[in-house]
Amino acid sequence: MGGMLALPPGQGPHQVGCTDVMVGHTPQGLFLRLFYPCLPRAGALQPLWIPRSEYCGGLADVTLGRRWCSALLSIAIGSCEVPVSWNGPLKPRSSGYPLIIFSHGLGAFRTLYSSVCTELASRGFVVAALEHRDHSAATTYFCTAEAGTEEWIPFQRVPQGQKEFYFRNKQVHQRAQECVRALRLFQGIAGGRTVPNILHQDWDVSVLKDNLDLTKVAVMGHSFGGVTAVLALVKEPSFRCAVALDAWMFPLENLLYTEVTKPVLFINTENFQTPENVAKMKRLSTRNSQTRIVTVLGTVHEDQTDFAFLPGKLFSRIFGRRGTLDPHKALAITSRAALAFLQRHLKLEEEFGQWDELLEGVGDSVVPDAPFGPLAPVAAPRALLRAGHWECDFFSPRMEEPGRAGGALRRAGPGDSAGGAQGMCQLLGDTRCWLLPSRTGAAGDSGRQESQQSPFPAQEGMEERWKSRSHLLAQAPSRCSRSPSEQQPGVKDAAQIPGRENGEDWIEVQSPSS
Repeated sequence: MGGMLALPPGQGPHQVGCTDVMVGHTPQGLFLRLFYPCLPRAGALQPLWIPRSEYCGGLADVTLGRRWCSALLSIAIGSCEVPVSWNGPLKPRSSGYPLIIFSHGLGAFRTLYSSVCTELASRGFVVAALEHRDHSAATTYFCTAEAGTEEWIPFQRVPQGQKEFYFRNKQVHQRAQECVRALRLFQGIAGGRTVPNILHQDWDVSVLKDNLDLTKVAVMGHSFGGVTAVLALVKEPSFRCAVALDAWMFPLENLLYTEVTKPVLFINTENFQTPENVAKMKRLSTRNSQTRIVTVLGTVHEDQTDFAFLPGKLFSRIFGRRGTLDPHKALAITSRAALAFLQRHLKLEEEFGQWDELLEGVGDSVVPDAPFGPLAPVAAPRALLRAGHWECDFFSPRMEEPGRAGGALRRAGPGDSAGGAQGMCQLLGDTRCWLLPSRTGAAGDSGRQESQQSPFPAQEGMEERWKSRSHLLAQAPSRCSRSPSEQQPGVKDAAQIPGRENGEDWIEVQSPSS
């Protein structure tokens, strides 16, 4: 089944090696996968993309809400490999390689961004992909001082009754501090300190001593890792800039926005962002005129992970609707924009400036800022945004063409009220949409609790976001009526709404402007 996932090799001039590094016998240590330019080696082994079976269990729990699917995931993707040289010899460089610390998203782990890390390493960077220990990874572990003993750290959802912001804010500060500790690790290596790798890999981290340029260090991340990278700029002056892929800004407290004075490149997907989230990014651009926001059209949140290279049917079963842009092209746009930005702000003597126009949103499938605007009306209902493994379905007669859905067309949070749906109406610029209440417990889903929160990085925080949006409507009258048989404006017959033929009880929600 090794062909189930075909990750692309790096397109740069360097071959790429990788190894795992674990430091310390407690959760306060570090765990990371290192990608670096390497020398060619005959018969080089390639590492597994999913390094151990326990990670399949974590992914099954986080992405599907069903740990019993672990064995199925293991069969489907457990033998997939990353096209790099495992423990390959480092390619020496007298001037030293620039360093990138990479932070993964919510429910991910250190290997799920191998494609972008490999591409950056092939262009002459050392990339340290962290595996965070704040309970935001699908799962992770550390080795205790007792020989042969491991302790696993599972993914944790927001505890019942606790505000999501305070829970995630604590996590993002821990994550950013781990990024700083990773930099300290490399600073120690460069200074000649001996760093024992607990994993006993056939690769000595001391070879990095004279091969790093620690005056050229950036921090990068995806989703929860994107906001982690932004916060790391505040915590550590040595980070010269940050690249945030589809950053989820929700966990960052307002007071810190004025402290982010270094440049940030936000590379967003078309299908994830909300106006509130982008507004927070724009606040940073007022602090540094070199901060940039661009959007890659035809992409969804998971397109900035290795999951983009899964076959379509498997991707859809796990994540739902996928992007329309070819994942190889999406990766090229993302990595080239990042490289141009890194050359500019790390003062690199490379040729990445050839892609400078991407930083202004100029080019095929890329636009500046975030393309929010009125959706083009369609003559009849297009389709239902199915939830399947999620809690609610939404339907709007003004959905865009497939692959062009805005940031609001996504799954809703459990317990989302009519006010949340009204917020979606407002963002759509639509007068009405229909909410199908949770069908948790049906269709073999009885193992999940009705109040369970979304396990997806793309959906975490949606309930809070919709609550914040719906408060804008609180001062105006609105209607929410259960009318399973009533004919609705804009629909020739209410029975045409998908699911209505099955007698499901839809709630019509109208925005105040209607």
